[in-house]
Amino acid sequence: MVKRKEPRAVPEAGSGEFEVAAAPDLLPGSADVAYTVEVERPLPFTPAEVAREVEATLRDPRSWGGRLGVTLRRVEARPGLRILLATPATTDALCAPLDTAGRVSCRNGPLVVLNAVRWASAVPWYADAVSSYRTYVVNHEVGHALGRPHQRCPGPGSPAPVMQQQTYGLQGCRRSVWPSPAEVGGS
Repeated sequence: MVKRKEPRAVPEAGSGEFEVAAAPDLLPGSADVAYTVEVERPLPFTPAEVAREVEATLRDPRSWGGRLGVTLRRVEARPGLRILLATPATTDALCAPLDTAGRVSCRNGPLVVLNAVRWASAVPWYADAVSSYRTYVVNHEVGHALGRPHQRCPGPGSPAPVMQQQTYGLQGCRRSVWPSPAEVGGS
C-alpha cells in the first residue's frame, strides 16, 4: 500500500512580504514576458521549489510559450509579471475586487496570485494529482496574463480547456492541464 503524502499546513494569513526566487543564470537576451516567482513568508514552501515547478510548466513546449511562440523568462528584478504564492488572506487582498473567499487563485494586473491552500492540496478532482493541479493553475492564470479568457467544457468526456475554471469543477470534462490548439487559435 502506497501512503499518500499529507499536504503541508498553510496558515490563513502571512506577513504580506514575499521572497523572490533566485533566477537561473541566463544568457543575455530579451523575453516577451519577464516574470518573478515569489513566496509569501511564512509559507511552508521555499521560493526555489515553487520556482522549479512554475518554470518547468512555463518552459514545457505544451505551455503558452511553446504554443504561442512567446518567450517567458524568470528574472529576479523588474518583471512584467509577478507570480506569487500567497496565503488565503493575502490572496484575497491582492485579488480584490475579485472575491476569492480565500480559496481560489487569480490574475490581477501584473500579478498572478496562486493560493497556497490550493498549491498544497489542490481540489477534490485533482487530489490524487496535486502536481498536475499546480501545472493547470499556473497555465490558467498565466493564460489570463497573456489575454486568454475563460472557456467552458466543450462536452462530456472532452479534455477540459486549461482556461476552464477547473478549480470550481470539471462540468463533465476530463482533467487537462495544457493549453489546447483551440485556446491558441488553432483547431
